[in-house]
Amino acid sequence: MDKLRVRYPVIVEGKYDKIALSSLFDTPVFSTGGFAVFNSDGTRALLRRLAEKSPVILLTDSDGGGRQIRAFLSEILPPDRVIHLYIPQIPGKERRKSKPGKAGLLGVEGMTPDVLRGIFSPFLSDAPERPASPPVTKTDFYELGLSGRPDAEKRRAEVAKSLGLPEDLPANALLDAVNILFSRDEFLSLFA
Repeated sequence: MDKLRVRYPVIVEGKYDKIALSSLFDTPVFSTGGFAVFNSDGTRALLRRLAEKSPVILLTDSDGGGRQIRAFLSEILPPDRVIHLYIPQIPGKERRKSKPGKAGLLGVEGMTPDVLRGIFSPFLSDAPERPASPPVTKTDFYELGLSGRPDAEKRRAEVAKSLGLPEDLPANALLDAVNILFSRDEFLSLFA
């Protein structure tokens, strides 16, 4: 089945949540790093900037930790730019875990594809939107030395820092952020 296009970027708690959503949906998905968001100025700044450019969808686990992260993000993000989606409280454990979490509930990563599609159904696009300009691509990143090169991680950190983004963003996360926050011309002009 083809990936379904979601209108807005999505914020989730962890990398496994991101993997689950990225396998189903065509949209940028950003992880808070769990509770690390409380101490990461860079991650908080990135999420604020994303919410300034586009509405964002917030999807956290339905346990106490998920509620804490949601409440924290609700305080730091513009309330009119956050779309809150919720998963059902289903007892169980994720396949990768040896035992259930403290609350004994499945998290975002444990939801079936059908449940996730249902949750996101009001925010699916029938057709892809045409961007105002072509996006920055993985090929651009390679040609600029931001991926696939021995010093790419260092170069990405420098570029991310100059853009006011977290310096430890992986290539794909930086690419997603760049395409939301800047036009292709704006970004490429940094390298002229």
